[in-house]
Amino acid sequence: MEVKSSSGERSASVSGGCGVLLGLLTGLGGTEAQQTTLHPLVGRIFVHTLDHETFLHLPEHIAVPPNIPVTYQAHLQGHPDLPRWLRYTQRSPHHPGFLYGTPTPEDRGRQVIEVIAYNRDNFDTMRQRLVLLIRDPEGPLIPYQAEFLVRSLDVEEALPSTPASRFLTALGGLWEPGELHLLNITSALDRGGRVPLPIEGRKEGVYIKVGSASPFSTCLKMVASPDSHARCAQGQPPLLSCYDTLAPHFSVDWCNVSLVDKSVPEPADEVPTPGDGILEHDPFFCPPTEAPARDFLTDALVTLLVPLVVALLLTLLLAYIMCCRREGRRKRDLATSDIQMVHHHTIHGNTEELRQMAASREVPRPLSTLPMFNVRTGERLPPQVDSAQVPLILDQH
Repeated sequence: MEVKSSSGERSASVSGGCGVLLGLLTGLGGTEAQQTTLHPLVGRIFVHTLDHETFLHLPEHIAVPPNIPVTYQAHLQGHPDLPRWLRYTQRSPHHPGFLYGTPTPEDRGRQVIEVIAYNRDNFDTMRQRLVLLIRDPEGPLIPYQAEFLVRSLDVEEALPSTPASRFLTALGGLWEPGELHLLNITSALDRGGRVPLPIEGRKEGVYIKVGSASPFSTCLKMVASPDSHARCAQGQPPLLSCYDTLAPHFSVDWCNVSLVDKSVPEPADEVPTPGDGILEHDPFFCPPTEAPARDFLTDALVTLLVPLVVALLLTLLLAYIMCCRREGRRKRDLATSDIQMVHHHTIHGNTEELRQMAASREVPRPLSTLPMFNVRTGERLPPQVDSAQVPLILDQH
């Protein structure tokens, strides 16, 4: 595998970020991709680890330093993204990446995945081409499938082969004797789970789907029974009649266990038969053949004229009350006693007299209200002097 760095001949004439960008494009265009052929199986989990050792161009006798950050970008050849059944995850640039997923029968065939590794230290780029030959698995069918929620693992911790094998071995004690197969692994975050708090021991959680040709044990059936679901809804632990062989290495949420039995074929949906479009005769429903003629003139007149007549009557009544029932000032004065009228005129006369006296009096303004006044001498400032040029406090002799 040939690797080209961005610090080549072009970096001598281009500085800064432009040199890095040109070197990255040069490495992508001129790097010879390493090709690897893999054989995923339909309905089985497929996991491919993207190790730093595979992409870093180092001699065999030199170990890869653990502090080299490498990130990956994978996509289907000729497309900007991965196939719908394949996912990519990487915890951090210092950890390996994973391509994982379960192919479906529609994905059967040949698919080419291009992986580009990017060294964050020296800006090297490496390419790898994965040729996936997806085919059907050999052996009997797997009609009995169970899915478990393991809360003590992250998806990156469950993808390697060692934890997966330990889980299958521990689960064998709860299943009928038979070979167990790992069907799918999904992060709980992809199922709507919440990101855990950054506290030690908190994990995201993983859904692990396992299948077998052997039927479910009585213990698993009891866990997935309606009685157990009712206990879980009340906040109680479900019914578990056997020893939990998964503890303490795997913390399984037994309230989130689902069992699928495909040994009994589902009845096929009935295909509706198209008819001739004519309804069958129904003796209880006899629609009329002809509609009688109706005259709507009377209904229209009643609907329009009655509100208009009522509105006109109300208008005439209001006009009579407002215009024809006025008493007038003369009638009001005649109905009032003479003593009350004299008292009323006296109040008005006194008020007018006080107003005239207040308007005609000439009282000098208080000295303290004048714009400039000397308290000690009583001297006022002449009006010809500009008050803006006179100090606020005069000299006192």
